[in-house]
Amino acid sequence: MSDLILFWHRRDLRIADHTGLVIARTQSAKVVGVFCLDPHILERDDVAPARVTYMIGCVQALQEQYIQAGSQLLILHGDPVIAIPALAEALQAKGVFWSWDVEPYSQVRDRAIVESLNQKNIQILNQNWDQLLHSPDQIFSGAKTPYTVYTPFWKNWSSKPKLKPVETLQNLENLTANEQEIAEQTGVINLPSAKDLDYIWDSDLIIAPGETAAQEVLQTFTNSAINQYQEQRNFPDIDGTSKLSAALKFGVIGIRTVWQATIEALENSNSEEATASIRTWQQELAWREFYQHAMYNFPELADGAYRDTFKAFPWQNNQAYFQAWCEGKTGYPIVDAAMRQLNEIGWMHNRCRMIVASFLTKDLMINPQWGEKYFMQKLIDGDLSANNGGWQWSASSGMDPKPLRIFNPASQAQKFDSDGEYIRQWVSELRSVDAEYLVIGKIPPIECHALGYPTPIVDHKRQQALFKQLYQEQKNNIG
Repeated sequence: MSDLILFWHRRDLRIADHTGLVIARTQSAKVVGVFCLDPHILERDDVAPARVTYMIGCVQALQEQYIQAGSQLLILHGDPVIAIPALAEALQAKGVFWSWDVEPYSQVRDRAIVESLNQKNIQILNQNWDQLLHSPDQIFSGAKTPYTVYTPFWKNWSSKPKLKPVETLQNLENLTANEQEIAEQTGVINLPSAKDLDYIWDSDLIIAPGETAAQEVLQTFTNSAINQYQEQRNFPDIDGTSKLSAALKFGVIGIRTVWQATIEALENSNSEEATASIRTWQQELAWREFYQHAMYNFPELADGAYRDTFKAFPWQNNQAYFQAWCEGKTGYPIVDAAMRQLNEIGWMHNRCRMIVASFLTKDLMINPQWGEKYFMQKLIDGDLSANNGGWQWSASSGMDPKPLRIFNPASQAQKFDSDGEYIRQWVSELRSVDAEYLVIGKIPPIECHALGYPTPIVDHKRQQALFKQLYQEQKNNIG
């Protein structure tokens, strides 16, 4: 057995501020990275071309980082339960290390790999929670149970000290020529493009792949926009959010690095508004962890509603309505603008994610899982925990103490896009319409016809009343 340690990267596509890599380096200078293209993930029907394109770009950047550190990142394509142990055994690796994940599939897969590696007497380290500031076993209520409400979770989570960024790996050793030949015989391949994997994305990405790009985005955001975040984050026509969600989803930037940037921003804050805005963004980072902890502790969330009232809710699931929603042709301008933004750039402003999710579930009365899946098919930052948590929050089916929340598309547009700039940007047919009529969606039918824009497919007031009625009936049936 050699002193080689294989580090299996999944959603931690970087070498800086990487807790698992630091542990691996303490045991050997010969740390070689591995990335496995997993067919169980890539061949699902909820994979977004933009997300795969970004991921491949990040893996390519990670390869370059490994080369700069003196080592390399090996690429496999196949079932990791078979491919990872086979490569480790062929190379007589001392150990295989990786970072733990919260998702149900990842946990099942990882346990199978642990069993295989144990049978081969290969050392394992997989209890490293690199993607979280606090692991799920660190945050519990006074009753020693997982939190199901965000506010008490935040109070506990925020009270705990946070680790600072860890050192960046350097001066690594690479495989020998003989080991390289063995690796290639065992299935190591050249990194394919997203198009090679049949994922075509010809538009620009909202964030460039790789750790360097993510670091630059973080620095730009924490140097300026974070100071107005609390006010500007709700306005979709303003570039007031970080755009780091995809980088965090793939671990292209370390969460400790991100948190440390907020601490430095607080230290440099010169106004109460700026301080409040920075703390609000910190709370958004905590929301990210809340949803990941929830997915880990309640894996059944991935399959349906958390609240009993919605486990057998009589969704109407009108296919024509759903198609109109997907295409941004509902006749509700703010909803259609958001959906077209999603379809065109693979990303949607968070305020608009709540608006369109509420509309799909409360106005069209369509199962939120339909919308949740469609988001995953389009979003560059599509993440099971965050996407599921957001949809269950909007549908009122998840971990939220408020029993029922319904967004009125018109009032949302009036409040957060009062001039109609966001709507005009994404709904080209409506660029000539006065804001007075545009934001409330009260465009005369004859004018809609002339502009080639649909009239509303449902009446919000009527649908709201019907939804409340169905909700109360379902609640009464449960008792």
